[in-house]
Amino acid sequence: MILHFFLAFALLDAQTGIEAAFSASYTSEKKGEYKDAIKAIESVYDASSYELNLRMGWLQYMSGFFQKSQSYYKKAIQLMPLSIEAKFGIVYPVSAMGNWDEVILYYEEILRIDPQNSVVNYRMGSIYYGNENYDKSFTYLEKVVNLYPFDYDGLILFAWCNLNLGKYKEAKALFHKSLLLNPDNSSAKEGL
Repeated sequence: MILHFFLAFALLDAQTGIEAAFSASYTSEKKGEYKDAIKAIESVYDASSYELNLRMGWLQYMSGFFQKSQSYYKKAIQLMPLSIEAKFGIVYPVSAMGNWDEVILYYEEILRIDPQNSVVNYRMGSIYYGNENYDKSFTYLEKVVNLYPFDYDGLILFAWCNLNLGKYKEAKALFHKSLLLNPDNSSAKEGL
């Protein structure tokens, strides 16, 4: 019985320490003091903690340590393989290093878990649009516009994608719809 009491007390004390470390870390981050924010988390770091790895991934990214950031995010992904937030997180350092093929792989992993994820579908559409792969871009952007028919970003990019594919009637309708959201939009007017 006494052993259970001491174990419960030790667990409570450890949890209180972790909460205090997160609090101190957030306070330092708000001040832009990333070294201190990292030190706060390092003081309680446990490699088997999803939350601590996720936090360290973010702080290392914000500090400009992209390789370190990736390693923490990878640990978080290993701990919680279905975590979409960790996959979104790792995209930050991966894209900062210009590894777009790897970004696409993480986005594809997210879409296997959540095929309707509008953020990833939009970003995939944007990536392929930027690479002038309009057919692939179309697939992703069509899903975004079907999910959010009156979203400006999706509409305008989908309009340009249609235009580049020679789907002039569809592009015209999309440009006009985007003007309903932003009547002074020069991109839509240029497209028309």
